[in-house]
Amino acid sequence: MSEAQDFKYIGQRTIRPDGHDKVTGRANYAADLTLPGMIWGKILRSPHAHAVINSIDTSKAEEDPEVFAVMTHADIPNQTASGVQNILAKDKVFYHGHAVAAVAAVTESAAERALGLIEVDYKILKPVMSIDEAISNDSPLLHDDLFTKGMAEDPAVPSNISSRNELSKGDLEVGFAEAEVIVEREFRTATVHQGYIEPHACTVRYDEDGQSMIWCSTQGHFAVRATTASMLGIEQTNLNVIASEIGGGFGGKLPIYLEPVALVLSKKSGRPIKMQMDRNEVFMASGPGSATRNWVKIGAKKDGTITAMKAKLCYEAGWAPGSSPLGPACMTVFTPYDVDHQYVEGYEVVVNKARCAAYRAPGAPQSEYACEMVINELADELGIDPIDLRLKNVAKEGTQTMYGPKLKAVGLVECLEAAKSSEQYKTALKDNQGRGVASGFWFNVGGESSVVINMNEDGTGTIVEGSPDIGGSRASMQMMAAEELQMPVEAFSAIIGDTQNLPYSNPTGGSRTTFATGMAVVEAAADVVSQLKERAAATWNVVPEHVDWKNGAAINTKGEGVLTAAEICGSAAKTGGHISGRGNISARGASPSFAVHLADIEVDPDTGKTTVLRYTAIQDAGKAIHPSYVEGQYQGGSAQGIGWALNEEYVYNEDGRLENPGFLDYRIPLASDLPMIDTIIVEVPNSFHPFGVRGIGETGIIPPLAACGTAVSKAIGIRMSELPMSPPKILKAIHDAS
Repeated sequence: MSEAQDFKYIGQRTIRPDGHDKVTGRANYAADLTLPGMIWGKILRSPHAHAVINSIDTSKAEEDPEVFAVMTHADIPNQTASGVQNILAKDKVFYHGHAVAAVAAVTESAAERALGLIEVDYKILKPVMSIDEAISNDSPLLHDDLFTKGMAEDPAVPSNISSRNELSKGDLEVGFAEAEVIVEREFRTATVHQGYIEPHACTVRYDEDGQSMIWCSTQGHFAVRATTASMLGIEQTNLNVIASEIGGGFGGKLPIYLEPVALVLSKKSGRPIKMQMDRNEVFMASGPGSATRNWVKIGAKKDGTITAMKAKLCYEAGWAPGSSPLGPACMTVFTPYDVDHQYVEGYEVVVNKARCAAYRAPGAPQSEYACEMVINELADELGIDPIDLRLKNVAKEGTQTMYGPKLKAVGLVECLEAAKSSEQYKTALKDNQGRGVASGFWFNVGGESSVVINMNEDGTGTIVEGSPDIGGSRASMQMMAAEELQMPVEAFSAIIGDTQNLPYSNPTGGSRTTFATGMAVVEAAADVVSQLKERAAATWNVVPEHVDWKNGAAINTKGEGVLTAAEICGSAAKTGGHISGRGNISARGASPSFAVHLADIEVDPDTGKTTVLRYTAIQDAGKAIHPSYVEGQYQGGSAQGIGWALNEEYVYNEDGRLENPGFLDYRIPLASDLPMIDTIIVEVPNSFHPFGVRGIGETGIIPPLAACGTAVSKAIGIRMSELPMSPPKILKAIHDAS
């Protein structure tokens, strides 16, 4: 489809199916499960950021009468499995909080006490805590065998630079030669946390027959099964993973940390095991978002035509090479602009921090922040309205991206026009107040999704999907099934299937679920319709081609007769058995999403305190299946991006120890910190989806960094170039400029 359609159910604001359970406390999260005979597992973590493990002595813990099992890296069968050293360190610890050993004991407090009985002898090494330190000539090496990938020639010596990326189009030399105004700046962002409220947790049971069960908080239970099975050398058919309700993820619940440890402890102890990180552990040992140092140079003619764009990006990976989102950062940095000459060079470095994990549009917020800040400064230099400058150079249908494809129909023009005509953009500001505008882009992904729709005897249906619901997907799946089957939304329920009762589905992430799993739902619903028509045809003794499906009923086009879904399903046993539709797809055509945000911020020049006065998020949804959920995604992404811009950062001391591992000192926005975030839904349908859907979950976190960065800069009259713009940093900037 390419044009807007009229829908009967899609676009409604239905009651969320998980709402009552969550507000009443009935929803079951991973830590809520209790099994007969269950005991507790806990992990011993390194107090050092960088150290060699000389020895681990677990004998005293093993002698404790309340301890059932003790585990070290040596107990993991597949020592070469991907990510295994992030589960338990082998010869070296690479960050403060790195897991070293684990115990299982009768109670959680007994397990905590037993950790103190494990003796670890360390040789402490100097930590490498920043990009600048990592790339300096005299920096200690984290890995003696790490040679930079992606260089024109293979390096002769190892370094802390793990890889180099490069993308380009056109000829930069030509582009900058045409420029009459050039702006270039460097920007820095700090290590940040995704901010999910529920800690990592799992409950596992290893059975004597080799069958195992894992209940866990995850964005991808099929990935949990594959990774755990690989590390422990077991067949996937012997491991069933059940995705519990999830209390936030944002990419941080894609990796695993506890499940292989818990399963080994369960096997060794013969008991079910529960493990749950406390808040300190979540901050110390789970994957944060990358700290970055990014440089951008943009040239333009005096009429506002941008002639060339160049970037050099540097991203931290944490300790593990290949863990940063450098690739997406390079892909997204300049994509909102239709400019002939573009070039980006990216580097990933390793540092003594936890292995980085995805964080909502991974890599894009940091790189696009640098670009958008320079675009706004360029607009000031040219004396052109920043939205007009963007409209003059806007990416649109037919634009050739630097990373490969040409854009199909997208809604960035419509987003910019909506921003310019918005009430906020027309409102005057007062002293010490500033306004920022920024665009954002995320490419979106498709991937594998599996769905089964089981029809019940009363004509209702149960949708079994393989994508954990972290953003309202159960509601959107119900609505898409209802639209395809032309039956009320209330006729369907949606549940998340286990790994043993559905084919494989990719994790929930990358803004893929409503798009890809939604396509699987449509396919499964179409399968159900086909079967319903066949059963009706058999009842009427006509061919299926003579049966139409309309308003939830089969219609005999060659004679009189109407059979409802309830009537057909009620007699299914007599016409061929239970009706069940299947959708197994590898979705393609995940059209990208663009957004434009406006931020009005006031700064107190005496304290550096920032107040967000007004905020508007505008984004192309393709088609908003459930507008309330879409608005919630826009608002949630905005809130996270505002926090990233104004306050959030990991603080490490000189020894590499994390000093603010908790929400008391790691300052995420509270409800009282933010105004009601206004939203504008733009709908430019994605022609590759039957209902026009494009993913929307990622893009909303991208524009706030530059929108807030520009607003603060204008409020104080000083260009800020480092995030977060916390009160001490703002006061320092004011003091240095005075």
